Amino acid sequence: MRRQSLIALLVAILLGAVAVYLANVFLTNNEEKTQKALAGTTPVAVASAPLDYGVPVTAEKVKFVEYPNGSLPAGVFTKIDQVLPPGKPARIALRPIAVNEPILAGKISGTGQVASIAATLPPGMRAAAVRINDVSGVAGFVQPNDSVDVLVTRSVNDRDITDVLLQDVRVIAMDQNAKNADGTANIARTATLQVSPLDSQKLALAQQAGSLSLVLRKPGAEENNPVVETVSLEDLRYNLYGGARYAQANPSGAPIARSQVTVAAAPVAPRPVRRAPAPAKRKPAGTSIEIVRGTVGTDYKVGENGK
Repeated sequence: MRRQSLIALLVAILLGAVAVYLANVFLTNNEEKTQKALAGTTPVAVASAPLDYGVPVTAEKVKFVEYPNGSLPAGVFTKIDQVLPPGKPARIALRPIAVNEPILAGKISGTGQVASIAATLPPGMRAAAVRINDVSGVAGFVQPNDSVDVLVTRSVNDRDITDVLLQDVRVIAMDQNAKNADGTANIARTATLQVSPLDSQKLALAQQAGSLSLVLRKPGAEENNPVVETVSLEDLRYNLYGGARYAQANPSGAPIARSQVTVAAAPVAPRPVRRAPAPAKRKPAGTSIEIVRGTVGTDYKVGENGK
């Protein structure tokens, strides 16, 4: 009985030792794998709270997340001192940064610098401000980072015409927020657009020549029409008076040239017919009269009183 108990104890000790060894091997392998995995990543500063344009980047709004070394974006910060240099004013967000989005050098201001739109411009681009109103500004629903087309309306030779001046232009900023706290639109008076140097000259000249309007584009839509027609009041008359004639001439809906569609002329009232007055009867001259009988005429002399 004592011998069996001793054997059972030895077996238990042996099995325990094997279990400890296996657990140690398992934990060691996991630790090595974790270290290898961490060796292939880098801590990257990300936003722990939403950062809008002009918001200071403070310590409570920054956290660090491990990123694979092969997928690091350009301009990342790997240390808190890089984002918040000691003894320096807080950096300012130049673009909206969402939660867990990497904080990049191009999205925040430099050390000790204030928020500047110029820092967000790509190389070779300019920021141009244009005047708008509640109608030309799409009733206040144009927001930063939207894409718009710019129309110019002017008078040429006493004719009002509208042209597409620029297409697919990025809106950098509006002079007011696009929406109020209750969600209603807030009307802006100035829009800042990202344009090339040549397009900035066109905008400056167009503002002097006429009025500008913004046409909001669908996000992601990149189609541009290289040939844009000028629209004038004649086109409005064509739409008003040529629609019925167009539908009748093209029941299949096939497009035809605008010059082929003529506006029906208004009915013209008939002019009154003037008849020429009947010629007056000639009075007999002298003292003779001719009397015709059949085909033979005879002259008779009469007196001054018809005698």
